[in-house]
Amino acid sequence: MKENANAKARIKTADLVMTALFAAIVAVFSQIAVPMPSQVSVTLQTFAVALCGYTLGAKKGTAAIMVYILLGAAGIPVFTGFKGGIACIASFTGGFIYGFLPFAFLCGLSAKNKALKIVFGIVGLLVLHFFGTLHYSFLTSNGFIASFLLVSAPYLVKDVISVVLAFFASKAIARAAGKLAASK
Repeated sequence: MKENANAKARIKTADLVMTALFAAIVAVFSQIAVPMPSQVSVTLQTFAVALCGYTLGAKKGTAAIMVYILLGAAGIPVFTGFKGGIACIASFTGGFIYGFLPFAFLCGLSAKNKALKIVFGIVGLLVLHFFGTLHYSFLTSNGFIASFLLVSAPYLVKDVISVVLAFFASKAIARAAGKLAASK
């Protein structure tokens, strides 16, 4: 019985480590950015968030994104441009920041079919862009369509490619982790 409790504790520790690791990965990829006139930078965040969901699953992937958001809200400079604080979530890009939660969740949903997992990721991406566009529209008093054309449409092709690449990267990570576990 004691061995079973120790095994559960190790699993929980591993989950915590992976959650923290992926929150850090998202923070690092957030800094790879190209500023745009709309104040919504081109970043690798969508790749990192999708990778997080695909690799950790819906529950743990979403938890990692929540850690990332809470760290940023607390003032730790994890958001794009080494920014932090609650003001970032209230800024033009705030909808994209909190939109990462359903995006990671949908990427992490279980599906036996590869294509269906990618579809879940793209649906999550559309939800992310909806939140980002709506938030931007609200702050700027632009219409939804005008905001979509400014802060969403130009990024969609790159983001769809990011989702697909993240899916395949997560498969490579899983294979490598399986080989590592088998060698022990």
